[in-house]
Amino acid sequence: MIPYVLHVALLISVCLLFYKVLLQKETFYHLNRWVLLACLALTFLLPLVRVPQQWALRKSQQTSVVTTVNVNRQPELSSPVIKTPENQAAAVVTAPPAETSVKETVVSLMPQLLKWVLVLYWCGVAAFGFNFLLQVAVLLRQAYKSPAIQDGQFRIIELDTDKAPCSFGNYIFINPAKYDWETYSQILLHEKIHIKQGHSFDLLLAELMLVFQWFNPFAWLYRKELENNLEFLTDSDVLNNNEVERELYQMSLLKVSVPNLSLRITTNYNQSLLKKRIVMMNAKKSNIHTTWKYFFLLPLMAFLMCAFNEPTAYRPPVVIKSQTSFDTSDSQREGVWSATITGNKLDIQFRNEKDSRSHMSNSNFLVSEFSALPRGTAGDFKLVREAGTMNLNGKFDGNTGSGRYKFVTNPAYIQYLTSQGITDIEQNDEMAFFMINIKKDYMAMLHRNGYKKVSKSDLIATAALGVNEPYIVSLKKNGFPDASLQDLITGKAMGIDGAYISEIRKAGYPNVSFDKLVSFKAQGINGQYITKFKNARAATPGKKNASAKSRNNDNADDMIAYKALNVDESFVNGFKKAGYTNLSSSDLISMKAVGVTPEYALSFKNAGYGSLSHDDLVSMKALGITPEYLNSFKNAGFKINADKAAGLKALGVTPEFINSFKGMGFGDISLDDATALKALSITPEYITQMREKGFKSNDINKYITMKSAF
Repeated sequence: MIPYVLHVALLISVCLLFYKVLLQKETFYHLNRWVLLACLALTFLLPLVRVPQQWALRKSQQTSVVTTVNVNRQPELSSPVIKTPENQAAAVVTAPPAETSVKETVVSLMPQLLKWVLVLYWCGVAAFGFNFLLQVAVLLRQAYKSPAIQDGQFRIIELDTDKAPCSFGNYIFINPAKYDWETYSQILLHEKIHIKQGHSFDLLLAELMLVFQWFNPFAWLYRKELENNLEFLTDSDVLNNNEVERELYQMSLLKVSVPNLSLRITTNYNQSLLKKRIVMMNAKKSNIHTTWKYFFLLPLMAFLMCAFNEPTAYRPPVVIKSQTSFDTSDSQREGVWSATITGNKLDIQFRNEKDSRSHMSNSNFLVSEFSALPRGTAGDFKLVREAGTMNLNGKFDGNTGSGRYKFVTNPAYIQYLTSQGITDIEQNDEMAFFMINIKKDYMAMLHRNGYKKVSKSDLIATAALGVNEPYIVSLKKNGFPDASLQDLITGKAMGIDGAYISEIRKAGYPNVSFDKLVSFKAQGINGQYITKFKNARAATPGKKNASAKSRNNDNADDMIAYKALNVDESFVNGFKKAGYTNLSSSDLISMKAVGVTPEYALSFKNAGYGSLSHDDLVSMKALGITPEYLNSFKNAGFKINADKAAGLKALGVTPEFINSFKGMGFGDISLDDATALKALSITPEYITQMREKGFKSNDINKYITMKSAF
């Protein structure tokens, strides 16, 4: 599980990257504002959401556990099997998913250090929280001690200092003596827009984010982008006022530009982002067709949830079914029967005359359980159990027979179950108790082993699966003294017994939780798989391998992820042969997830680029970078490394793009120049247009500077 604070930090970083790559240059400022606020809220809320196990990317989808049992079972005659239920359902008992998240004990090498890190974090929260409250207190003190003018809903606080104009709540802080009337009016108009649109609320949320994410540099950048967008938005709304001229307004920004900035929780008329504001004021309005970018936010958030959120503790549904079907409705309490004798067993089917498709069968009846079977001539016989009596009439010819039946419930048995706390018994449950042959001493056994509160579904499931006292004792002796009934049901259905538990513990997981055992079993992880995988992770003879020391620290979630992603010993050995002997569990998982193979790593080495790091391989594979892509730059005369290649590929820079400028007289374009040209959408066509307008220069940097400014 990713710690909540770090999970939030990760989401903030991804949201910031999403905004800067796709949305920062768009002029949909109002939409950007709500996107930034929504992302801010989601970063704190999403980590609290548990995703269904089948959606989680940590583990593969689990298989339904269907146990075929004889409803007239004798425990030693049936065993659980795993299959997918396709046909008519029998008595179905679904083990409720466990809601508790049982965390595996982690043996920390430096618990004291972790303790001090936690103390340091909360000290930071306290310090930044105090600073936040102090800023609010200073503003309120200033608002009530300074002279003020009430202008409708706005309260203009007149200062006598050089602080830049700003607003907070419905207060506007300004020194009127510093500005001429026109500049003063534009400042007020600007700050009134901030107040009308409630921008102080945005900044307060951002400040609260920083209180808890003070250590995260991306959080500080996120707050800055949110503040910048508010200024772009306000500038745009000011210029929409017919009374304001663009040039005069921009000149007023220059007049107000002073170094004495206001508190962070205020919206400042003067900002250090002056150049950006002027650029955005002169930027071309975004086309409505570019709004497609915003629709990537929802799938991005969904992916992050599936990738990083804690999955709901999952128990594969346990489905109890007879060999054909099982229907205990009132119509099934009487009907016709047919049977076949095989040795000392009686395979008998009970069928509803009105519906030939509805029947229940059992092959585990013993002939000795019935009264004398009528042979040759029709007669009556019966099967008596604690739950009731099955009265039959008919005859047997040889080893086959047929006739009619009628089931009668034992009221004393139902009264006993009621006295034991099972009060939700319905008529269709009574034959289920009879067919499974749940005895009173079975309920007493459960009570004796500490299970005082047994529900109807738990009773049917445990009895049908053959959860007996030796099995319960074996689980408790093997480290699960508090195993619940749901644990017993799932464990028995999955085949988790003392031998399997011991096998997993000997393979290196002495403190494995029961939930992890279920996941192991469902994934097909056994001691042999773990041992083979760990041996593959062992150090290569004669080589230093840090991961060999940590391979025994691969936690249960890592092992489940390995199995789900098919990270096996051949995958590990392939990278070891390629020279990667120091890969951690996260390295292996991330490389497998994006499709990095040993062959892919070797292709760069064979092309003369040496052994690239894990991070380089993952980023390049995600971007689709190949040795051919690197060679294209090399052949064009550029020296290029993995980091540089990732930036160029992300922007779509190619040697052809660079060469297109050489034909216009720019012969010394560097890779950094090419990156800036692509990022600013500067093309040969753009340069041609500028030259036609009279801007003629052979210095490519002048075009970059001009485009970035205007």
